[in-house]
Amino acid sequence: MTHIFDESVRSAVLGHMNGDHGDDNLLIARAFGPDADATSSTMVDFDGDGGDWLAVSPTGGTVDVRVPWPGGPISERPEVRREIVALYDLACGRLGVAPRPHA
Repeated sequence: MTHIFDESVRSAVLGHMNGDHGDDNLLIARAFGPDADATSSTMVDFDGDGGDWLAVSPTGGTVDVRVPWPGGPISERPEVRREIVALYDLACGRLGVAPRPHA
């Protein structure tokens, strides 16, 4: 059964990703979504099985991008960061972009 994080956790993660990591959202959407030319992306939700992004194509259309967590299902708040960082690293690898160091 998929773990559903409470609203406070989801709100904090989404606020952080969309406020501080817009470029990371775009890399993830480009690497894992159907449109490698997406112009922007917003993280819109996540659960224990993966994250959800809304990507905008160059023509202005939108597409939902669902990406499973690389490490498998999760259920704890600290695991969310670990899995998003892993997605970012995988996205950089797929796109040939050098990842920045993680703090």
